[in-house]
Amino acid sequence: MVEAVRQTGVRLYIAQIWALSTIVNEHDEFKMFLGENSEPRVWETVHPSFTVFNKRTETFANIWAEYNHDFSTFHEAALTRMNSERSETQMFPMGDPPANVFNVSSLPWTNFSAFNLNVNTWDHLSPIVTLGRHVEKSTQLCMPLAFQVHHAAADGFHVGRFITELQTLFDDCTWLSAKEI
Repeated sequence: MVEAVRQTGVRLYIAQIWALSTIVNEHDEFKMFLGENSEPRVWETVHPSFTVFNKRTETFANIWAEYNHDFSTFHEAALTRMNSERSETQMFPMGDPPANVFNVSSLPWTNFSAFNLNVNTWDHLSPIVTLGRHVEKSTQLCMPLAFQVHHAAADGFHVGRFITELQTLFDDCTWLSAKEI
């Protein structure tokens, strides 16, 4: 995927976010939330909420972009959003995120074998995905990925399927240049 991204000129982080969003939106267990009376419900669509790094202040801003199944449309909207919010110094420059988001962040400076964010609420059912720096191992390019999800919404089977489907999208990158996948 990294080589395919280089050939197309799109942003790798946005391509990763789109791929994550595509898989998340294909499975109800990753779109769950608790309704008014704490009953499990499923969003029709969830959107990625992701971080952008301000190099000057060495801080992050959390922004989001509306998910679109068409990669080109999503890439353009996410790139515009990233460019307009990159120099922000507030954690949430766009205001509070909508309720139907899942979280993505990237640590492209480091490789890791585990990463955990402690969300201070029992009802946070949305996935939290953290990406790391990709490195070459033997003949493969590997990228650390931490995937957290509330056990009430999903378990290891669902996470394993997510990772398999994500690898499939990364292996066949025809979507990078397709109008519709």
